[in-house]
Amino acid sequence: QVQLVESGGGLVPAGGSLRLSCAASGRTFSPRIMGWFRQAPGKEREFVASIRRTARGSTYYADSVKGRFTISGDNAKNTVYLQMNSLKPEDTAVYYCAADFSVGLVPDVTDQNEYEHWGQGTQVTVSS
Repeated sequence: QVQLVESGGGLVPAGGSLRLSCAASGRTFSPRIMGWFRQAPGKEREFVASIRRTARGSTYYADSVKGRFTISGDNAKNTVYLQMNSLKPEDTAVYYCAADFSVGLVPDVTDQNEYEHWGQGTQVTVSS
C-alpha cells in the first residue's frame, strides 16, 4: 500500500521560508510524477508544483508561486521537496503531497485526477 508522508509545515512570518518534504513508500519503483497541491480555507484545492520522475525531471509551477517556490526530488529515496521562499499570507493553506505510479506520461500535471495517491496534508501558515 502506497503511503505519502509529509513534513515541514509550520508558522512563519511573511517573507520567510519553509521546506516541505514528502516521502513515498509501498512501491518498488518510482512514481511517474509527484507534486504538491494546497487548499486554503473556503477554497478549492489547487495545483502548486510538480516534478516528473524521469531523468530530465521536468518541473511545473502555478503562476502564483513561480520564482518563489522550487520543487525537487530524490529518486533514490522516492522523496520530493518543496522549498518555499518569500512566503505571503495568501500562501496559507494545507499543503498536500500527491503521487502517481501509473505507466506513461501525465497529460496534465495540474489535474488532481492524474494523481492516485495523496498524503494527509501539512499546515502552512504565513502571518502578516
